[in-house]
Amino acid sequence: MRTFIRGGRLIDPSQGLDRVADLVIVDGRIDAVQSPDATGAAAVDVSSDHAIDARDCLVMAGGIDVHTHIGGGKVALARLLLQDLTDGPESEFLPSPTVAAQRYLQMGYTSCFEPAVLPCNARAAHAEMALAHGLDTGGYCLLGNDDLLLQMIGDDVPQAMVNDYVAAMVAATQCIAVKVVNPGGINAFKYNVRDLDVDTPHPRYGVTPSKIIRTLCRAVYEIGLPHPLHVHCSNLGVPGNIASTIKTIEAADGLPIHLTHVQFHCYGDDGPYGMSSAAQQLVRAMQKHPNVTVDVGQIMFGQTVTISGDTAHQCANHRHAKPRKSALVDIECEAGCGVVPFRYRRRQFVHSLQWAIGLELFLMIDDPERVFLTTDHPNGAPFTSYPHLIRLLADHSFRETALAEIHTDAAAASDLSGLDRQYTINELVAMTRVGPSKILGLGDTGTLRPGAPADVVVYPQRSTWDLTFAHAKYVLKSGRCIAGTDASSTANGRPQVSTAAESLHRTHRVDLSLDTAAWKSIVRRYPQAGAAAFDRLAISDDEMRTQLGSALVNHAPRPRQR
Repeated sequence: MRTFIRGGRLIDPSQGLDRVADLVIVDGRIDAVQSPDATGAAAVDVSSDHAIDARDCLVMAGGIDVHTHIGGGKVALARLLLQDLTDGPESEFLPSPTVAAQRYLQMGYTSCFEPAVLPCNARAAHAEMALAHGLDTGGYCLLGNDDLLLQMIGDDVPQAMVNDYVAAMVAATQCIAVKVVNPGGINAFKYNVRDLDVDTPHPRYGVTPSKIIRTLCRAVYEIGLPHPLHVHCSNLGVPGNIASTIKTIEAADGLPIHLTHVQFHCYGDDGPYGMSSAAQQLVRAMQKHPNVTVDVGQIMFGQTVTISGDTAHQCANHRHAKPRKSALVDIECEAGCGVVPFRYRRRQFVHSLQWAIGLELFLMIDDPERVFLTTDHPNGAPFTSYPHLIRLLADHSFRETALAEIHTDAAAASDLSGLDRQYTINELVAMTRVGPSKILGLGDTGTLRPGAPADVVVYPQRSTWDLTFAHAKYVLKSGRCIAGTDASSTANGRPQVSTAAESLHRTHRVDLSLDTAAWKSIVRRYPQAGAAAFDRLAISDDEMRTQLGSALVNHAPRPRQR
C-alpha cells in the first residue's frame, strides 16, 4: 500500500528537515521525502492507496509521552476511590485506557509509557494498557524498595549479581526501563520512618538512597538498557528539597540518570512563605552534569488526583485532599501506593509558584532533547492540557497574560516574567518526538527518516498553538489512517478514532537475555523476600500476545558493560 502526504511542512529535527515536501509511505514505513507535486494536492479516499492533502499543515512523527499513568494498580485504586467525582471511563483526569488512547491519538500522540509497573502487578498493568487501542505502550519496572534488592545491596553482593537481578525483573515484567520511587523511602515507611533523605541509612538494611541510586544506575547502564534509571527523588514536594535533588544527581557518579517530574523536586525554602523556586539551581546542575535528563511534571490549575508509589509523602499530603478522602495501600508488601484527590488553585501561593517553577524549567533548559513535556498525568494535570502548555511555552504574550492571573506574591517570587524565550516548532518536535525516542532507545520511531515506522501526524495550522495541537487532522499508525478530524466521522465536532485502531496495540520492551545459571539463581532466591514464586511473576512472550492482547516490539540492548 502506498500513501502520499502531499504539500505539508515536514518537520524532523533529527535530520534537519523543515520544508514543504511530499512524504511517501509504502507498506507501513516511510519510503521517501520528495519535492511537492507541482499540480497541487487533493484529498481522496483514505481507505486504500491514497493521497492526503496536507497543504497549510504541519507534518511530523507521532508524539511520545515518556511518563503518564494510564494503567496499573494505582490508577485502578484511584478510579474506585473517586467513582462519585468522575464520569466513569470518560473522566477528564482518570479516563479508561481506551478513552485515554482516543484522546492521545486525537492530539497526535502514538506512543505512551507507564512509568511505574510493580513486578507483582505487571500482568494487570499490561492487560490494562492493551486496551489503549491504537497506542504503542511500554512500562518501567519499579525497583529500589523491594526487600530482595535492598538485602542484596545491604549485603554488598557483587554488582554482577545485582545486574542479573535487575535484568531478570525487567525481562520477567516485559518492560523497557527501570524506575525507582523515593529510593528506600517507601520500604522505610513500613518501619515508621517518615523521611529518608539521600544520605540517611535505611532502618533495617542500612543502605542509603544514594547507594541504591548508584547501584541501580550502574546496573541499568551495564545490562544495556537504553533509558537511564528513571528516578522519582527523595522528599517530593518538600520546601528545600533541591538539596536532595542535587545529591541524587551526584549519586549517579556520572552515569546516565533521568529525573522525573522535577518541578516537584525543585523547591527552595526562602521567602516569607518558606518556599521558593530553585529552578536555576537545577539548571546549573544540569549544565555541570551532562549525564542528566529530566521531565517536568507541569502542574495546571483545576481538579485532578495525585497517585504515587511514594506512600510516605502521600501520607503527609493526605490532609490536603480535595475532596476529603484518600487511600494509602501497601501492595503485596512489595511497594506502596497513595491516592489523594487534589485541586490546584490559581490564587493559592504554593500552587501558583509550582506552576511558575515548571515553566521556568522548560524555558531555562536550553536543549529540548534533555527536557520532556509531561504533567505526570494525572498528578500535575490531565495529559489533555498539553496543547495549552505548548502555547504557554511558544507564545510569550499568552504566558505573560497567564502570569498576571496567578497569586501576586508567587508571580513576584518567580523569574518567569524575565524569560522571553518562545519555543520554536522544531524545539517542540524535538521535545515531544525526537528526544523521547532517543532516550528510550526506540530506533527510528519519532522520526520521518526513510525506513522508519510510518507513525505520522498531520496538524492543520490554526490561529494559536493550543488550537493547532489540540486536534490532529490525520493520525497514521504504521501507515494506516486511524484518527483525526478528517480521518473518520465526527461526533459533536470532536475527532473520532477509527475502529481500525483496535488491532494496532503494541508493547515496547528491551529484549534482554540472561544465562540459565543466573536465571535459576534469581528463581531460587526470589521467594525468600518476594510475594510470589518468580516463575509465576514472569510473563511469557506468548502470554503477552494471546492472553494480554499485545504484540511485542523488541529493542536490542546496548552491549553489556563490565
